[in-house]
Amino acid sequence: MLLDQIHQPSDLKRLSLEQLTPLAAEIRQFLIENLSATGGHLAPNLGVVELTLVLHYLYDSPKDKFIFDVGHQAYVHKILTGRKDRFDTLRQYKGLCGFVKRSESEHDVWEAGHSSTSLSAAMGMALSRDYKGEDNKVVAIIGDGALTGGMALEALNHIGHEKKNLMVVLNDNEMSIAPNVGALHNYLCKIRSDRHYVKAKEEVEQLLKKIPAIGGKLAKTAERLKDGFKYLVVSGMLFEEFGFTYLGPVDGHDMEKMLETFKQADRVEGPVLVHVVTRKGKGYSPAEADSHKWHGITPYKMESGQPVKSVGNPMYTEVFGNALIELAEQDDRIVAVTPAMPGGSGLLKFAEKFPGRMIDVGIAEQHAATMCAALAMEGMKPVFAVYSTFLQRAYDQVVHDICRHGANVVFAIDRAGFVGPDGETHQGVYDISFMRHIPNIVLMMPKDENELRHMMKTAFDYEAGPIAIRYPRINGVGVPFDDIMTPIPIGKWETVREGDHAVVLAIGPMIQIAEEAAELLKREGVQLRVVNARFIKPLDDAMLTQLAKERLPIFTMEETSMPGGFGSAVLEFYAERNVHDVIVKPLAVPDCFVEHGSIKEQRAEVGLTAERLVNEVRTILFARGDNRLSRA
Repeated sequence: MLLDQIHQPSDLKRLSLEQLTPLAAEIRQFLIENLSATGGHLAPNLGVVELTLVLHYLYDSPKDKFIFDVGHQAYVHKILTGRKDRFDTLRQYKGLCGFVKRSESEHDVWEAGHSSTSLSAAMGMALSRDYKGEDNKVVAIIGDGALTGGMALEALNHIGHEKKNLMVVLNDNEMSIAPNVGALHNYLCKIRSDRHYVKAKEEVEQLLKKIPAIGGKLAKTAERLKDGFKYLVVSGMLFEEFGFTYLGPVDGHDMEKMLETFKQADRVEGPVLVHVVTRKGKGYSPAEADSHKWHGITPYKMESGQPVKSVGNPMYTEVFGNALIELAEQDDRIVAVTPAMPGGSGLLKFAEKFPGRMIDVGIAEQHAATMCAALAMEGMKPVFAVYSTFLQRAYDQVVHDICRHGANVVFAIDRAGFVGPDGETHQGVYDISFMRHIPNIVLMMPKDENELRHMMKTAFDYEAGPIAIRYPRINGVGVPFDDIMTPIPIGKWETVREGDHAVVLAIGPMIQIAEEAAELLKREGVQLRVVNARFIKPLDDAMLTQLAKERLPIFTMEETSMPGGFGSAVLEFYAERNVHDVIVKPLAVPDCFVEHGSIKEQRAEVGLTAERLVNEVRTILFARGDNRLSRA
């Protein structure tokens, strides 16, 4: 097999162009076989096999810099750069990362789990190269969906202005995670390139230069003639107006044509954009038929494409989507907003039932947040369905446009807490820290899927400002649903287990872990009270005041960042009131990034386990010499 001969990109250069075609087929089969066992981002990588091969065949990584936008389409890059033998560990604990990872290889020069960063990174690397007097290539590979991100457009503008030598490869598969939306997508669908355009353009420019300079009017007319020719030959030259030389579209599965185009691009001075058209999921019929489903998948049966994992309780995401439909049937002011994640956010059924009330803005979290603020101010009830990790991208808009105005926006924060194999770029552990200090906002998290439904009713009934519900990327615990969704009093916690030795204030899935710890401690005669601290902001002042009077040791437990988290809020509560004789011990995610693995492994790594809580309770109770232990 040809693939067995490839250990580094330099090995590719010993192959003929004709040998790249069977090598591409081997790589596709390798991906289909390996990801059937590990899961991962299959469809995006099947679409970029030939493109990645050509880039490594023509250029010299790591001297030449390949910057993959997002990075989950870089599996082929990993295979070609010496990591083929580790693919059985892909997205597994301590295994190969599902994204580009600088610590894995010298060929990984840029890390990203969020879109639209590659062009800014490319500009930084091109500037650095020129400052140092080096001569390497800088190539950014960005998808058409990511190009709608505002940061990408900002970078296009700057790159075109500075005229630095760098290449942008636009991987146009007409499909990011969800179908692309917006004017830019429509432009890319229409754009065409005549193969004679560049030559004809040069000939016209040479002709114009021969016209005698007989006045400003003729000069201006000549410029208009040149521009008119450009717009006549090509239907809109957006990228050239940004200052790029545009080449394409070129078939992203025709390696000979791509080689020819990239060589042509190398002769261009200044920034150049190569428009490559690929097919997501190419070479595997289930992925070609439904590239949305196969964007990121769990292990599957290779022959049929059916998932291996058995179906359990519904995921919180599904519960959210179904409850939203129920509420929207009762209130036609409810609209759903998503930044290119209708499937991942559980909104596909909502979109089918209420197509006019489903707004997908594309990869544009900032725009989505501010738009929601305006919708709310005009009397609508927008729900901004967004992953915790992507909400980070709209932080300024949350502060400036939503909270400052007290706009009645409902945040449905999915993937709150650990996210398993997606790893450190996607961990939803920071939203409490960056949101709870903002005035006017309410933050809550349910203990189970039934309480999620009641929280949604609470959110849409709330009229005093923005309110956020955060929920995890896991299956529900399997509780029955109440027939009617009813609002929960804002700021009121719930005691789910009585105890008089110590108390744990837990949020979300930590409730189940706290109850497990309480059962273990019960065998030792220790009665641990478990409180569902479902409101992170505002806190339950009355309960915290009562706990201070009882002088019980307090433990807080949250699958979020320790700095600025829920535990910090409890400590601040007592410090502000000069209560100094209450022990508060927070258990949370420490001040570090947690890499990929299963959620269970990630919790164990940071000590968010029943065993850890049991040991902490024992330690503090014995240190206090609590005589109730001896009576138990």
